[in-house]
Amino acid sequence: MAGLIRSEDVDAVREQIRLDEVVGEYVTLKPAGAGSLKGLCPFHDERSPSFHVRPAVGFYKCFGCGAGGDVFRFLQEVDHLTFPEAVERLAQRAGVQLRYEEGSGGPRRQDVGARQRMVDAHRVAAEFFAEQLASPGARVARRFLAERGFDRAAAEQFGAGFAPEGWDALLKHLRGRGYRDDELATAGLVSRAQSGDRVYDRFRGRLVWPIRDVAGSTIGFGARRLLESDQGPKYLNTPQTPLYDKSTVLYGLDLAKREIARRRQVVFVEGYTDVMACHLSGVPTAVATCGTAFGPEHIKAVRRLLIDDDAFRGEVVFTFDGDEAGRKAALRAFEEDQRFTASTFVAVEQSGLDPCDLRLERGPEAVAALVASRVPLFEFALRSTLERFDLDSAEGRVQALRAAAPVVAGIKDPALRPEYARQLSGWLGMDVEDVRRAVAGAGRGSASGAGGRGGDRGGRSSPAGDERGRGRDERGRDERGRDERGDGGREAAPSEVRVPTPDPRDPVVRLERELLQAVLQAPAEVDGARFDALAEEAFAVPAHRAVHEVLRALGGVAAAGDGTGWTGRVRETAGESLRPYVEELAVAPMMIRPGEGVGRLATAALRELEHRVLLREAGEVTGRAQRAEAAGDVERAGELWARAAALTAELQRLRAESA
Repeated sequence: MAGLIRSEDVDAVREQIRLDEVVGEYVTLKPAGAGSLKGLCPFHDERSPSFHVRPAVGFYKCFGCGAGGDVFRFLQEVDHLTFPEAVERLAQRAGVQLRYEEGSGGPRRQDVGARQRMVDAHRVAAEFFAEQLASPGARVARRFLAERGFDRAAAEQFGAGFAPEGWDALLKHLRGRGYRDDELATAGLVSRAQSGDRVYDRFRGRLVWPIRDVAGSTIGFGARRLLESDQGPKYLNTPQTPLYDKSTVLYGLDLAKREIARRRQVVFVEGYTDVMACHLSGVPTAVATCGTAFGPEHIKAVRRLLIDDDAFRGEVVFTFDGDEAGRKAALRAFEEDQRFTASTFVAVEQSGLDPCDLRLERGPEAVAALVASRVPLFEFALRSTLERFDLDSAEGRVQALRAAAPVVAGIKDPALRPEYARQLSGWLGMDVEDVRRAVAGAGRGSASGAGGRGGDRGGRSSPAGDERGRGRDERGRDERGRDERGDGGREAAPSEVRVPTPDPRDPVVRLERELLQAVLQAPAEVDGARFDALAEEAFAVPAHRAVHEVLRALGGVAAAGDGTGWTGRVRETAGESLRPYVEELAVAPMMIRPGEGVGRLATAALRELEHRVLLREAGEVTGRAQRAEAAGDVERAGELWARAAALTAELQRLRAESA
């Protein structure tokens, strides 16, 4: 079927989907005033939450990077979807049947649904693999799970399945469901022969785990070798695809996200069975990377769920084996630790057992105890450094100090450095002042470029993230200026003039801003007749005058009805340069005093605005009356004095109302 999505269907999806629920699958949100939520922005790296969501209005806005929009825009930005793809995904979630119209102004159905078809194909594949786990040919997979203490219920909980040994079992199944070979190859579900003339199943004769994004959609698979005849790698994952990027994906995050947000803790383990063992042992915050090292993009995903900011610190725990490889992995984690505000720990199993084997040999309590035995990552890094030296000799202690001082100097949190310098002096048996001087010297060397890993880590994290945020924001603003439905464009906005962003510290700005916030966020609470009667020149701030012009063009507050879609209509009517400020007004928290509602705030702001307009007009009329009197035009002067008296009486009425 070709055509455009009907606008009324888009509106129906928007009305039935809660923005905070969709955003909450990617970002942990906390209350930020009446009707407002906030969290760490998913579009740029930040340490203090500046990302605000207004569920009642249906808009979000980041006051750090400027990103903003509705629920469709959020999915477009966070999952790199087209507008129709975002609508289709949410329509499926809301149970809305979309209808398509013929037209030439926008993308057609067969073009825009490619990504969603890949997601659907992965869902069908996951169901197929899960069903195959009960087949006679999957005996080896069931035995593998049973030997590691996982029963059928555990397999179902984590979606474990089995890929049959044949070359085309999944291929035939998916072809039967209407999927094309080229789609399946792009999705990474099948591989293409070197000759290019045929495709075959990528996973064959293997135990399979579905890898899901944070929203719970299957986007790839991890497969474990079971058969001696299989000459492939021990673990085989989905290749890089439009859905699957191993540098950003964490296995188990979809299952762990709620507990991560609730407990303010995340536990990193090394494999699929380790994640299963942890969750079944009372550690439901465990996740694992998928065939790649722990990196910056993984940190971003976790920080948003932890609300890892300067005020709300979470806890990050890395688990590693006690062997040399595990020790090196822990020290690699130290390289990335500076990107977290959260307290970071290492839990090392000295006997070399991973969480899966630990649960099998010593029970689930031992897994929980391993996580509870965590030590601060900085302490682990320092002790690991000291173990390389003979601390019984003076030479060894001096060498150890030289090696450990840069580690302490590299700690980004200035409050922690003196404490670890003190601890280091105790471990070395050296004077604390000597250690502090060594740390200070290492810090100066780091700042000047000699051994400056600590400083580089701090520098990489924030500026790079800010740069990405700015780039995304600029792209987002460009796209938001276009018609997202592709229905031939929109009418010209009342004002395309670029207006400077007002300074909210200015009392006049604050007054006008609060009134416009109320109109956009809660129009039913505003006296519509009174607001719509405001003169064109009522607003002194250029940006506010431009927003008022948009509101007047739409018919004023009277056109808001019950508020459904109101903010979206204002946003779409605003010019490209004004649109980000409209989004800001629609989302920014209002300064409402305890016991005072939006209506009371709006009424007070309206009254003050009316007072200002009357005062200005009264002054102008009085001046004209005086000039007419001086010119000898008695009749004109009398009319103007009468008008001035009426305005003065109206001012007195407003003052009495205020009192």
